[in-house]
Amino acid sequence: MRRALTEHKPIDEINVTPLLDLAWTLLVVFVIAVTAAVQGIKVNLPKASAAPSLMKPKTKAITIMAGGQIYLDTYPVTMAELEVRLQAFRAADPELPVVVKGDETIRYSLVIEVLDLLQRLEIQQLGLVTQKLVK
Repeated sequence: MRRALTEHKPIDEINVTPLLDLAWTLLVVFVIAVTAAVQGIKVNLPKASAAPSLMKPKTKAITIMAGGQIYLDTYPVTMAELEVRLQAFRAADPELPVVVKGDETIRYSLVIEVLDLLQRLEIQQLGLVTQKLVK
């Protein structure tokens, strides 16, 4: 009896049941993931026109460069020209949105002049453009 407890037999087979359980589980997860990823009904969608949109952006951008030059969108203007052009745009669209982009090195008084002009023209939708804060 003692001899049977201490006697060791070599293992001549490998139990593959846990390996097959794992393979089955992975197969079920893969089938569920693929089924969830492909949902909806196939529809032949119409093609969009390759032509650019004829609608112009409404927002006007006033850019003040480091040297003090003022641009309305991409056109250089003086303060007087800026006022005339903004009056025309505002007459066409009373809700004219305007953004002001100023170089960080410009005189603060120049920005105030532009903001005063926008206030005189009663432009209500105004934005000041800044860069994202760098952390």
